[in-house]
Amino acid sequence: MGITISSAFDAGNIRVVGQDGDTFDLEIVKDHLSDFYQWFYFRVAGAAGREVTLRIVNCAGAAYPNGWPDYRACLSVDREEWVRVADTSYDDGVLTIRLTPTADSVWIAYFPPYSMERHHDLIASFAALDGVEYRSLGQSLDGQDIDCLTIGSGPLNVWLYARQHPGETMAEYWMEGALDKLCDPDDPVARVLRTDATFRVVPNMNPDGSRRGHLRTNAAGVNLNREWHAPSADKSPEVLCVRTAMDDSGVDFAMDIHGDEAIPANFLAGFEGIPSLTDRQSKLFKAFSDSLERLSPDFQTAQGYEVPPPGQANLSMSTTQLAERYGCVSMTLEMPFKDNFNLPDPVHGWSPERSRHLARACLDALHAILPQLGEAARV
Repeated sequence: MGITISSAFDAGNIRVVGQDGDTFDLEIVKDHLSDFYQWFYFRVAGAAGREVTLRIVNCAGAAYPNGWPDYRACLSVDREEWVRVADTSYDDGVLTIRLTPTADSVWIAYFPPYSMERHHDLIASFAALDGVEYRSLGQSLDGQDIDCLTIGSGPLNVWLYARQHPGETMAEYWMEGALDKLCDPDDPVARVLRTDATFRVVPNMNPDGSRRGHLRTNAAGVNLNREWHAPSADKSPEVLCVRTAMDDSGVDFAMDIHGDEAIPANFLAGFEGIPSLTDRQSKLFKAFSDSLERLSPDFQTAQGYEVPPPGQANLSMSTTQLAERYGCVSMTLEMPFKDNFNLPDPVHGWSPERSRHLARACLDALHAILPQLGEAARV
């Protein structure tokens, strides 16, 4: 039986460009109408018990080449449990994955995938719960709904949104954890949060890129997180419909959930460079960050992005645009594709379950600053 490699499925991405016995040369396909690429997800069939070498040969030109050193690929037999391939190496622009599959059908991915079918299951399961309201905020360029779940009835308006960059699938696993906690009738923190705030949760802002197997862009090849200053119906309807809904509701607190290819840590990026920055915003952001660092050993503040100088924030990004537009506390949470090197897991690396746990800790941190946030909102 010959070995086959395929990716013609929801969120799949790879192409075979060469073969020498059980060694395969592969390339990651660029996002449609874009030069971005880094996400891969494919199946290897017919290789049980055979030593297979998979060489992804175009990694040097990927969006974030610094993401490949110290990275280990993800492997699954059942597409539920994912483990890291220990024999993953990067040299001279080539990512090499060596493995001996235990089954005749195994899946390899950049990070455990989050398909649109799983997304629909997520929406269906939570939309059916008492106290959860579903609505579609609009449609993507491919005609997919931008799903939003509303939870709670309090005066504070909280927005949680993820997967502007579709290849950052840890972000929607984070959403699973957040929704599990928010909808738990027995969780005392969730009960207070639901009483004091109204949560609007958008688990996937880029369904087209997700289904197409993109790293960073939508069906038009547009990076949605550079559209928040001037979203348009023809290029970025996903941002346009979400920002319009935010205009209608107002925003007191917002989290934009992402993954970072290169930095092996969890960290926050804020809004320090916005023109209208206030002490109130800065103090609340720091209070949240400090609370999260106390609550979760998986979160840290030593590593992160460079802070822009005063008045020089990029207002096309959601976190800065929201802070400037609404005077709110907003932030981008970044999780690693590699692992949290301060607290490593040699089997799973950074994983879906750890993403879920971090989401719960984030909601605990929000609860910790609720009195300050509520007071600030009343001023």
